[in-house]
Order: sequence, then C-alpha cells, then structure tokens
Amino acid sequence: MKFIAEQERVDGHTHIVLITTGSVASIKAPLIVSELLSYKKVKVQVVSSKASLSFFAKADIEKAGSRVWTDDDEWDGEYRIGDPILHIELRRWADIVLVAPCSANTLSKIAHGLCNNLVTSLLRALAPTTPTFIFPAMNTLMYEHPLTAEHIRTVREVIKYEVVGPIGKTLACGDVGLGAMTEWRDIVQIVVDKFGLAKAVV
Repeated sequence: MKFIAEQERVDGHTHIVLITTGSVASIKAPLIVSELLSYKKVKVQVVSSKASLSFFAKADIEKAGSRVWTDDDEWDGEYRIGDPILHIELRRWADIVLVAPCSANTLSKIAHGLCNNLVTSLLRALAPTTPTFIFPAMNTLMYEHPLTAEHIRTVREVIKYEVVGPIGKTLACGDVGLGAMTEWRDIVQIVVDKFGLAKAVV
C-alpha cells in the first residue's frame, strides 16, 4: 500500500506522527495512540524503528485506529521513478512529530544528521516549521554520559526541536534515576494544548 500525503490528509484535522525507537518505553505507544485518537479530528501515523517493535505489537496500534510504518515499507524492492517516497510523504502529512521514546542511539543519530532508516530519514526531511518534540528515554548512566548532553544541546540549539524530559523513576532495568520517558499522558497533553483538541463524544 502506497502512502500519499495529499490523499491521506483530511481538512480540519490534526495530523500527528508518533515515532518510536529502541527503548522499553515504546511499550506505551498503543496507549499514546489510543488517547490521541479519543480527541476530535485527529489522525495518527506511527513510524517505528526495528528495535522498538520488540516492545509492542503492531496489531495493538492498528486496533487503536492507526498504522505502523517501518523500514520494510520505505523500500519494498518495487520502487519505480515517480513513485511516492514514504519518508517524504509522511513529512508532507505531519502537522506535528513526537519522538516518544527517543533512545540514546536515535538521539545520537539525530544530532549527527544520520538518516539510515525510515525514522531518521523522516526527521532529516522535516521542514523546520514542523513542531517536533523529542522525549529521551534511556538508562541513567547512558543519560549521564557526557555525549548525551552534547547531543541534546545540538538537538535543541541547532536543529531547534523541543526536548522534554527525561524524568526520574525506577527504570525497566531496575536502576533508579533520571532517564525515563515523560509520562505518556503528559505527552498527549502537549498535543492537546498546542492544538486546542477537544474530546470526542462517546
């Protein structure tokens, strides 16, 4: 199935791209999608790195009413000149991008401009005017590594993305400290507040 932004955008709706990367916090993706879609006039597309798919089932995202796009969808071996290119079409479709969670690996890739998968190709292709929020999630010592501060500085000051979190709690590995993804409800609330979304009537 080809994704073409012009055919998928709906007038008057908020189009949200949720990017998930290789952190245990990706387990929250179905909750984020379900909650976002409980608001009126909202559309969500999920873009996932291969590693993040270890933590949730695509079927749970589809059940919530969205779709998961992966590297396999980007280049399926049948590309012909003139065909839509997925990371460009998703860029054209998005009103806002949430990288939740953003692993240490993906944070480093963003800061250095790498684009070796669908996630990072989409981020590299984004217009500077597209609101983009990064929600770091990693082990405390990974977060405290001196390179992490430099990567976050680059993402904030050079690329101009919003970086929110991480927060302190008991991590999936059992360590206690800073490094957990911002609470998923707070991530949703950022979008609700930014676009003035209203709950759908059940």
